[in-house]
Amino acid sequence: MSAVETKGDVPATLRSGRLPPGQKLESRLPVRTFGRTPELDPGSWRLGVFGLVEEPVALDWERFSALPRAAVTSDLHCVTQWSRLDNAWEGVRFRDLAALARPLAGARFATVHCYGGFTASMDVEALMADDVLLATRLDGRDLSPDHGWPVRLVVPSRYAWKSAKWVMGFELTAEETPGFYERRGYHRRGDPWTEERFWPELDPAFYLTIAVCSDSL
Repeated sequence: MSAVETKGDVPATLRSGRLPPGQKLESRLPVRTFGRTPELDPGSWRLGVFGLVEEPVALDWERFSALPRAAVTSDLHCVTQWSRLDNAWEGVRFRDLAALARPLAGARFATVHCYGGFTASMDVEALMADDVLLATRLDGRDLSPDHGWPVRLVVPSRYAWKSAKWVMGFELTAEETPGFYERRGYHRRGDPWTEERFWPELDPAFYLTIAVCSDSL
């Protein structure tokens, strides 16, 4: 496996005032999941990039693990109003994965596909940021299944539902296709610093009916 690259500069999300409006600090990492945690086997696990690319790719665990590694410490902000600071993630930068597929100029958006059926929509520009990882480890340990093992996306500049767990593929498109929560009224972009939580028409109690919660790390 390639050596871990330690990030030397400070991500844009680590600002002097690190708690976005409406957020409360959480020392542990709660579990927010729609549906059951999938049972995954690294032997059959695959990760793909397809759509508006020159060369679609499908990596098995061995090929994914051979990609350059990065370590990024960043903050995670959930739309349900908790924030956990200084999360030490290790994994592969999305941009290094995308480079294998060579996105076309018209690829402006991505649908993140996950094992278990969850999807999230994202602009490709946000995914290409230096602190966006396909994470396999957190705080010096492998991810637990409830937190996305074997691979979860981490996008610090967006609310945490965009940091999808159990990632299986990225579909690059010219137009945005809303994901699971976006179709149900969550904001298309989800910037925590401007409180882009929901569209005004959404019942704020919605997420309480679909979240499976736990206090275990």
